[in-house]
Amino acid sequence: MPRSVNSVSSKKRRKKIIKMAKGYYGARSKVYTVAKNAVERSLIYSYIGRKQKKRNFRSLWIQRINARCRMYNLSYSKFIAKLRIKNIIINRKFLSDLSINYPDYFNEIINMIK
Repeated sequence: MPRSVNSVSSKKRRKKIIKMAKGYYGARSKVYTVAKNAVERSLIYSYIGRKQKKRNFRSLWIQRINARCRMYNLSYSKFIAKLRIKNIIINRKFLSDLSINYPDYFNEIINMIK
């Protein structure tokens, strides 16, 4: 009995990997086996990167809030603690935006917690 192969789907599978590796350096974008390893690794990094992005943005927001709080002789941790005591529920992303684009409103929040 002759060996049955499905060249159409095999080529399609290889073509998909090569297409994903477009723009990679050297053999990583040309040779299937090398490209497959590079693409697998890049997919792992992209998954990890999506998680790190959230962490990085949160730390950026905290740095921005802290910088604005320091102008009022207040540390970030004390600012957040006072917000909790006064039951003011505003997330860090919004506070960061206020501190950069609307410093007057941020000043009002600081006055509310003092």
